[in-house]
Amino acid sequence: MAAAMVLAAPLLSVAREPSPYDGSWESLQKMPVPAWFEEGKIGIFIHWGPYSAIGYRKGGRGYAEHVPKLMYADAEHYYPYLRERWGGSPPEFGYKDIIDGFTAENWEPDEWARLSVEAGARYVVLTAEHHDGWANWDSDLTPWNAVNKGPHRDLVGDLARAVRKQGLRFAPSYHRERHGSFFATKQYVVSAEPWPDIIEEIRRVPAAGSLYGPFGFSKAFVDDYVARWKEIQAKYQPDFMWIDDIPIYTRDGNNVRKGRAKPEIQYFDDQLRGMITDFMNDAAARGQEAYCNNKGGNRNWPDGVGCLEKDNLKLKNIGPKWQSCTTFGTSFGYLEGDRYKSIKGVIHEMIEVVSRNGNFLINIGPRADGTIPEPQMNRLRAMGDWLRINGDAIYGSRYWKQNHQAAGNLAFTANGEKLYAIAMDKPTSQLTINECAGWETGAIRSVRLLGSDSVVEWELAPSGLQITPPKDLGDSNYAWVFEVATDREQHTPGVKEGDANAALRGTSEVDLEGRAR
Repeated sequence: MAAAMVLAAPLLSVAREPSPYDGSWESLQKMPVPAWFEEGKIGIFIHWGPYSAIGYRKGGRGYAEHVPKLMYADAEHYYPYLRERWGGSPPEFGYKDIIDGFTAENWEPDEWARLSVEAGARYVVLTAEHHDGWANWDSDLTPWNAVNKGPHRDLVGDLARAVRKQGLRFAPSYHRERHGSFFATKQYVVSAEPWPDIIEEIRRVPAAGSLYGPFGFSKAFVDDYVARWKEIQAKYQPDFMWIDDIPIYTRDGNNVRKGRAKPEIQYFDDQLRGMITDFMNDAAARGQEAYCNNKGGNRNWPDGVGCLEKDNLKLKNIGPKWQSCTTFGTSFGYLEGDRYKSIKGVIHEMIEVVSRNGNFLINIGPRADGTIPEPQMNRLRAMGDWLRINGDAIYGSRYWKQNHQAAGNLAFTANGEKLYAIAMDKPTSQLTINECAGWETGAIRSVRLLGSDSVVEWELAPSGLQITPPKDLGDSNYAWVFEVATDREQHTPGVKEGDANAALRGTSEVDLEGRAR
């Protein structure tokens, strides 16, 4: 086992006096949104693990990182595929054996860090552990880790060091809450039974028991769950605690937030509350601004504990602080031949998320060798190109009194006394910002088009601010930003929907419209 190295987060803002949390949900609900998260807006999510060596899913679309469980649940389809590709299937050859193909042989963490900067990201989130029981860090708690097997490198530690060297924030994501039934015949149950071929694999190779199991939500499972996170926390001092949604909270007779929980799940919830408290207090003691997410349509925690989050989430309205962990394609993990959103679709989704008080956490799924598929690279670079021109409308911005206007297909953000009107369609004719109707003469000082040196003609009319786009639209593509300098603060906090349930009722899942053919 390689020697542990603590990778302390750089303090990019003035350290504050520690503000310890007392262990209650009520205390954690007072958790502030860190400045780096509120200002940064853009993050890179990375799903990478032994499942990346598969890169396949039945039907050619969907979450490929779930194939480790699907190969046992749908043996009729996956076993012949495994035999054709690897020459064997469970119980002779199972998921534990695929780990040898997760090599990271062409991985350069400094290149990933530079690419994150090039893409315009301000923070990076790497899967420390997905549902499969594999640890991407140098763990003393499980032999199934990236130092002992597969890459034989501390992937979490190496990437943490690389991205922090670039001035970015870093978080290892943690998905182990689903592990207890991931390799089981029934999912999201308190007492789970493994598939017969899993049982036989463990009989033949007893060490596999600590990869596939334990099964269910025993005290031992919960204690190990907390211990693994605390090991991550101690070794890498994350800036963010990213935890996946926890289905057992509302399954198998439980509804934890409504006061119904089996003893094992109540113990789990109590321990997680303590885990979050310890994480936040530990960071506060160092003056580190830390934060967490609150994942799922059925949120893990009481509202206010971290940011609202859901896969490919798109709120229609301005909601409480939220984050969309967003895919370029249909999968988070590497899926060969995945169907990707168009570059225009990605840029527009990013703008929409930010204009509605969200952060855009865009996911990549590298191959097992550490290379990133070219379609994903192209989209990251296109994001970066757009943000280098138009970043003033994104970084440090806040939502305006209106997030979208149908006439002209305009999105809006605000930053101090500047209003940003973002034309989602190429602006070839006059645009009118209707919400500016009634503004007094002198309220607007100037209008310019980011990325262009052309003069922008404008007039404050009874119908609103009328902008005549120049013929030369400059260097931007996909969306065009008009910066309106005014005489007043443009952020309007009162228009936010503060209730998470109400905000989520106004969501639309991202569909496949606009994906590149």
